[in-house]
Order: sequence, then C-alpha cells, then structure tokens
Amino acid sequence: MAAVEVILLERIETLGQMGEVVKVKPGYARNFLLPQKKALRATKDNLAYFEKQRTQLEAQNLKRRQDAEGVAKKLEGLQVIILRQAGETGQLYGSVATRDISEAVTAAGFTVDRRQILLDQPIKTLGIFKTRVALHPEVVVGISANIAQSEEEAQMQAAGKSPLAPASETPAAPEPAAEAAPASAEKPKAAAADGAEEPAKKPKGKKKAKSEE
Repeated sequence: MAAVEVILLERIETLGQMGEVVKVKPGYARNFLLPQKKALRATKDNLAYFEKQRTQLEAQNLKRRQDAEGVAKKLEGLQVIILRQAGETGQLYGSVATRDISEAVTAAGFTVDRRQILLDQPIKTLGIFKTRVALHPEVVVGISANIAQSEEEAQMQAAGKSPLAPASETPAAPEPAAEAAPASAEKPKAAAADGAEEPAKKPKGKKKAKSEE
C-alpha cells in the first residue's frame, strides 16, 4: 500500500520533529500515530490548523518535557526486581516483556505505560538487563530489570554474584581422596622397611654357620 503523509504533533525518534510532514505506512499511522494523537493526516485543513495552534502546541510540549525531566532525575538508574521461575541453565519458563517491566516500575512509584518501555526483545533468561523508559519524546532514561527466582537471588545478582555459580563449581574438589593418598603411600614404605630387615638377618645366619664348622 502507498505511504500516507502525516504532520507530527511531537518528536518521534524514528521519524522527525514536531511540525514535520513525513510519509509513513498506512498501518503505522492508523494503529499508532493517529489514535495516540502523535500526528494528524497532512490535509490542507490540518496543516492550517497546526500552524494556527503551533505556539500553543509547542508550549504544551515544553511543559510536558519539563515535567518529564523532573521525573527523570528520580527514575534514572532504577533497578526493578521481577521474579520468575527458570530451569537449571537460567532459561525462563516464559519471558519478561514491556508490560512486566512497566508494572514493576509503576509498583516502584513511577507511573509508566508499557509503550514507554524501550525493550528491543523479550527477556528469556535470568540476570540483570538494561532498558530505557521514554518519559517524553525528548526525555529518555536508563533503568535495569533484575530477573531472578527469589529476592535472595536478586540481591546476589545485584552484588555481581551469579546464583548458578555454586552448581557449576561443585564437580571440582575431591579433597578426601587427596588425603587418602598419603595413607596408601605409607604402606609401600612399611613394606620396604620389612624387606630391609630380612637381608639383615641372613648375614647373621651365615656367620653362625661358619663358626660351627
């Protein structure tokens, strides 16, 4: 289908700045830009409306950006804990998506929508994953999601320790076998000592035999 032209009512990272007329796919305009009021169809009437309302729209955008910058100072660097079940290798039974992270961030006291979570792909393993939150088209902050099976494991991961490490290190240390080795080594010494006594007795026997002759 042919692209459609829209007027951007705010900055869209992948498209352009407020007031620009850009071409987008019809589905993107119909399902996202237009219903979210991020753009208007670039008709003659809408262009005239935008120019008439530009000053007011820019003022509203500035106010929203300032509010977002205030929230960003508190939200930057936040780490949320999300508990999930996983296999022995750390593979999740399911995945963690934008909705899960937005709910965790909201529970931490910052109301955000899943559409504001910028996650390239769903998380499918345990660990700490960095992501971003778009508080405003011009204000984006970094946070992280700590995916663990329990609060204790989450604390270990936050401290830089892997909860899976002990299981992978267990096959390494048979210390009892190492202690048994000296005991087995003592037996040959004892045998050697017994063997050393026998030659000492034989010469005595030979000397006695000569004296009798």
